Amino acid sequence: TGGVMEAALRTAYFNVTGENLKNVNFTAVRGLEGVKETTVDVKGIQVKIAVAHGLANVKFVMDKVQDAIKNGQPVPYHFIEVMACPGGCLGGGGQPIPTTRAIREKRLAGLYAIDKSRTLRRAHENKAMVDYYDWAKKNGLTKKLLETKYKKTSSSILKIVRPSQGAIFRFLPTGR
Repeated sequence: TGGVMEAALRTAYFNVTGENLKNVNFTAVRGLEGVKETTVDVKGIQVKIAVAHGLANVKFVMDKVQDAIKNGQPVPYHFIEVMACPGGCLGGGGQPIPTTRAIREKRLAGLYAIDKSRTLRRAHENKAMVDYYDWAKKNGLTKKLLETKYKKTSSSILKIVRPSQGAIFRFLPTGR
């Protein structure tokens, strides 16, 4: 639903500018549409983002990235949030069933209401997480505890393309 993207943008803005955002609501990345694309102005830096949920929509976004690379054009996004389930985790397998669009919309409204009611709305201001990160860093555990590594297996449906801009994941047909 764009929640991870929104949280990351709040902290990225601070990391780039040294200032907190006044308005932390990135409404352009919110909602249940399969693909949301927008550009966020971070003190003159235009950050292009996409949020995709549902695997067909993820493929659509990854195809746009791959096409740009193939045609020698700039990658169309700086940051992509990907969710396998429609609506992201609020529509995922860990949620009570049944799950319909109307139910996902109610869950979404509830999450945004909770977020809006909080005084702590920026990850870099979360003392517990900052302390945890500092502890992991001090003990040389950031890679082990905070980073994910992917490795290709014979049944993998992902191909990693490594353009100069970084790692890009592309879905491949599996023949199923």
